Amino acid sequence: MVAKRTSIALIALGILVFSAAAGACAAPALHDIRPGYGVTAIGWLSDYHPPLKGTPGDSRVYYLDSGVPGATVYVQGGTHGAEIAGVLAATILVERAIPTVGRLIVVPHANNANVDYKDGSIPDAPSWITVEVEGGAPRSFRYGSRRTNPAYELQPDPEVYVSPSGGQYPGNEMRNLDRVHPGRPDGALTEQIAYAIFRLLVEENVDVAFDLHEAQVTSGIANTLIAHPRAMEAAVLAILDLSMQGLNFSLEQSRDEYRGLSHWEWGNNTRALPFLIETPNPGQTTHLSNRDPVNDPVNPLHHRVGKQLALIRAVLDATALLGTPPMLYEGVPTYADLVRDGLGPWLNAPTARP
Repeated sequence: MVAKRTSIALIALGILVFSAAAGACAAPALHDIRPGYGVTAIGWLSDYHPPLKGTPGDSRVYYLDSGVPGATVYVQGGTHGAEIAGVLAATILVERAIPTVGRLIVVPHANNANVDYKDGSIPDAPSWITVEVEGGAPRSFRYGSRRTNPAYELQPDPEVYVSPSGGQYPGNEMRNLDRVHPGRPDGALTEQIAYAIFRLLVEENVDVAFDLHEAQVTSGIANTLIAHPRAMEAAVLAILDLSMQGLNFSLEQSRDEYRGLSHWEWGNNTRALPFLIETPNPGQTTHLSNRDPVNDPVNPLHHRVGKQLALIRAVLDATALLGTPPMLYEGVPTYADLVRDGLGPWLNAPTARP
């Protein structure tokens, strides 16, 4: 018993030291997100893991509760800061969705500690992107990196990183949020972010969870839905539904070799049905001469955001058909809406609710 108490005390001391040191580096980055009328509460990831409070790893959590019983759905963008379609899709949900059944929880910047970092893999990557909106000045959004800023970690990258469930990766993947799930309460900053998300999924009894990503346009997983084995039946129905609408996606099943990744670990450690969405981002494609993540003629940003939102809706319709409580909302653009209008009309102008 003495040894156990000593161990707990050492862990607590380590967390306090972590929080103080990380907090000395920087406060959480703030973003231009303008909540719509569907938002009923705003919190922080640190509400689920207090040591994150005041550190670069903390991030806003938006709650949209219809007040009508139904599913609780979690959506996160920004696991990787350069995968901007997921950030914008999550932002549109915060600004436009009005739930009519169930509850929606959205974290647009899951890893807020990568938004101010450039790892050099894409030398001409922008730091910001801008989107014209109706009735106001252009909206600016940070364009970050795949990994946490090393200045915010308390330890150097190891030679080999071993995830909480035993996956082995190159050492710098310790700073990749999608290799460290379900996190460690006393681990590195990125692991503690993952742990806060894990606690959110558990404490909020999330039924369906989405992790929004992008890939190189030539990647085998571009335009792909990845699902945990428990969620594959719903994934198949969603893919078939969208194919009949003219939107074609590949389907991949999560498996043991994906230890540390959200779609595997959330499915193994929570009750949620987890899905990961990938769209093709020219800005991440190293061999392209014109790497424009916004206005690429083949894969423009507004098309990619539309695909992400379409997949979310199709999956939720499929899970409801298979017995999960429904989660319904109004006000969110369809893929056709975004292809026709672009992003501007679907992002709030300064006159919207603050």
